[in-house]
Amino acid sequence: MSAHREETIKRVAAPDITARKGGEPIVCLTAYTAPVAAILDPVCDLLLVGDSVGMVVHGLPNTVGVTLEMMILHGQAVMRASRHAMVVVDMPFGSYEGAPEVAYANAARIMKETGAQGVKVESGPTVPATIDYMVKRGIPVMGHVGLRPQAVLVDGAFKAKGRTNDEWGRVIEEARATEAAGAFCIVVEGVAEALAREVTSAVSVPTIGIGASAGCDGQILVTDDMLGLFDWTPKFVRRYADLKGEIARAASAYADDVRQRRFPGDAETYFNKKH
Repeated sequence: MSAHREETIKRVAAPDITARKGGEPIVCLTAYTAPVAAILDPVCDLLLVGDSVGMVVHGLPNTVGVTLEMMILHGQAVMRASRHAMVVVDMPFGSYEGAPEVAYANAARIMKETGAQGVKVESGPTVPATIDYMVKRGIPVMGHVGLRPQAVLVDGAFKAKGRTNDEWGRVIEEARATEAAGAFCIVVEGVAEALAREVTSAVSVPTIGIGASAGCDGQILVTDDMLGLFDWTPKFVRRYADLKGEIARAASAYADDVRQRRFPGDAETYFNKKH
């Protein structure tokens, strides 16, 4: 037996999240990098490696261009740096909407190559059958109803849902179908507040709100939005910091020190004393 024993890590798991329905609110944030994941991990129940990484980190105009390889790369980084939170990786556009067998193969690849505890899919009309297929084969799946960013080209823009009776009924129907298919929880994004509460009452698994309602069973935000790294953020974001301003101030101070030859100084220089 090897003298070296790998550290035992006990993470929050899908059944733990499901069991929180109606209880203490579930705390979720996005994470794409190891340093940020390490900071967020102690205070979060779930870290989502969201396909929002395409816009937040890579500067894409929407999430449609995100690839499976990108999600795996960022998922690996988040897994390396976290110890407590459940880690869920978004399945990118085009990786699950076709045959369930293809979706399963892509999801299995994500989980094998990252070590994540689950995947997330946007719950369009054809997706519940795919969720059912994956869950029955051992993959925990997080659903996503309401505003679906991967459908931006169909909708024409990122539009909140719940303005019409048709939209209202469709969101509730998709949430129920997602639950019936076996999803362990459901993200509810960009919907009327009353609709989010109705969805939360209509399903027996937790709802995770983003631009939804405080009545959801948990909340998630894009971390970079919450930290104030962008000039513009959606209506539903509360800024808890102004990191863009802090970074700009730090970079300006550094640039000034370099130009005035104040950096590096003695403290930052190797072997600067003569002997």
